[in-house]
Amino acid sequence: MNRYPLWKNIVVAIALLLGFLYTLPNFFGEMPAVQISSARATVKVDQATLQLVEDTLRQSQIAARGVTLDSASIKARFADTDTQLKAKDLLQNKLGDGYVVALNLISSSPHWLTSMGALPMYLGLDLRGGVHFLLEVDMKAALVKTMDRYTADIRSALREKKIPYAGVSRLPDQTIEIKFRDAETRGQAMNELLKSMPDLLLKESEAGGEFKISASMNPQAQKKSQEFALQQNITTLRNRVNELGVAEPIIQQQGADRVVVQLPGVQDTAKAKEILGRTATLEIRMVDDEHDINAALHGEIPFGDDLYTERKGSPLLVKKQVVLTGEYISDAAPGFDQQTSEPVVHISLDGRGARIFRDTTRENVGKRMAILLIEKGKAEVITAPVIREEIGGGRVQISGAMTTQEANDVALLLRAGALAAPMEIIEERTVGPSMGAENIAKGFNSNIYGFIAISLFMVMYYRFFGLISTLALSANVLFLVALLSILQATLTLPGMAAIALTVGMAIDSNVLINERIREELRSGMSPQAAINAGYERAFGTILDSNITTFIAGTALFWLGSGPVRGFAVVLCLGILTSIFSAVVVSRSLVNLTYGRKARLEKVSI
Repeated sequence: MNRYPLWKNIVVAIALLLGFLYTLPNFFGEMPAVQISSARATVKVDQATLQLVEDTLRQSQIAARGVTLDSASIKARFADTDTQLKAKDLLQNKLGDGYVVALNLISSSPHWLTSMGALPMYLGLDLRGGVHFLLEVDMKAALVKTMDRYTADIRSALREKKIPYAGVSRLPDQTIEIKFRDAETRGQAMNELLKSMPDLLLKESEAGGEFKISASMNPQAQKKSQEFALQQNITTLRNRVNELGVAEPIIQQQGADRVVVQLPGVQDTAKAKEILGRTATLEIRMVDDEHDINAALHGEIPFGDDLYTERKGSPLLVKKQVVLTGEYISDAAPGFDQQTSEPVVHISLDGRGARIFRDTTRENVGKRMAILLIEKGKAEVITAPVIREEIGGGRVQISGAMTTQEANDVALLLRAGALAAPMEIIEERTVGPSMGAENIAKGFNSNIYGFIAISLFMVMYYRFFGLISTLALSANVLFLVALLSILQATLTLPGMAAIALTVGMAIDSNVLINERIREELRSGMSPQAAINAGYERAFGTILDSNITTFIAGTALFWLGSGPVRGFAVVLCLGILTSIFSAVVVSRSLVNLTYGRKARLEKVSI
């Protein structure tokens, strides 16, 4: 009656063993490390790189507590932060600009645990320390960039169909005006644009002998463009964070135009802010050498032009029409000019960008081309060389009084991807490691004290069955932590609160079982029958109560965000583990204790 078959006991034993093994890595803590990853698409991190890192550290007599190679990076662990900083500077100088050498913190669990996939939970920003940024996307600028792209696409479409036009320009009210010399040509262009650009609202007009088409984006296309800008910026931020070598960053949308970035464990916070805060995008435009620069300096800037100052200090008139943007960049790497030896950035364009650049240079031989770097809404002309010949192959070199560090940073920003719209940091918070350690201590102590209080009450009130309930509760915590470790979940302070809540709620199932056994004994049932009836008849109530809580946790996950969702995940997982530990594990212990006795006169409850 109260005996489990052998296979059930084996399942419980295996579950407890796996729970212990996958929980164990969380007790080893973290140690300082240096992470080496590729800075270019053409540079690979392989076994040869690993050997070079090991040889470099050995020759400099820097002791590493293990150097490992995974799919995308090499991680070298050290005993303290001083050794970590020395190793970072040494490896960066040795490996050169082709690699990103970043500071990190990684688990110090032994290799035999890591090899079987037993890894610790990641700690969130409030437990580990790090930086929190809230960035706002300039949605108006996103629409401006989209209209600029449509302006270039309209020119290309009309040119391909050999439809002559008198001019294409973007007006301040975010409409595109296309001029023609006769109504017949305008009609041909209207038909072509209706077919090729369905997202534009087109309107014909006539004034002063000019035939015009006004084009604007429909509301659905505007919304789609803004959503694309937000998602593109999130993707770009993820690429930049990967360059920093941050483990388990949190990058997510907040509202319609904001992005939250949390970087747990980041040690170089100034560098993180610099890389994330910079919103460098690249634009290539043609220089207007036809108009008088002196008149422009006195405020008479020609329509369709912008006035900038080169890095060398000379003023420059640049056309507003954008030839190429950073979205066509496939790779960017710092380097040095072969003739002048000054720092430069080598850029590789994708197929479409290479074609546009080749056609533009072929049509404008002898004219000047300006390369602009735009950061935080401010554009700067890095260089404006004269086009000597057609440039094919998609290779572009940016130079212009840059330092080596600036060339590295610009290459990183361009390589990580172009921002679809400018972003600005509107909120910044830093959580120090000491505060994170204090949160961990408080969260851990709250769970320990709560567990001890519950255990003392159960043992005093239910005696031996209370002890079994305490062991089942311990198994529940073991299973929950192991499950979170297997899923590589990020544990935050709300997550620790959910663990404490799970501990408090999980004991309810054992209370129901124990009270049911007591009732059956009072009604005159034999001890063996009372134990069996206690577990069988309490199961329905246990299931009902946990299902209702699970539904509440699912609603929190569905409707909540950030910390609320983290709380909900831990709560729902805790419900699943508590049912298994309270019903299966505790009954297995009871069966092993009382099930072998054919005649049981009394139970301690």
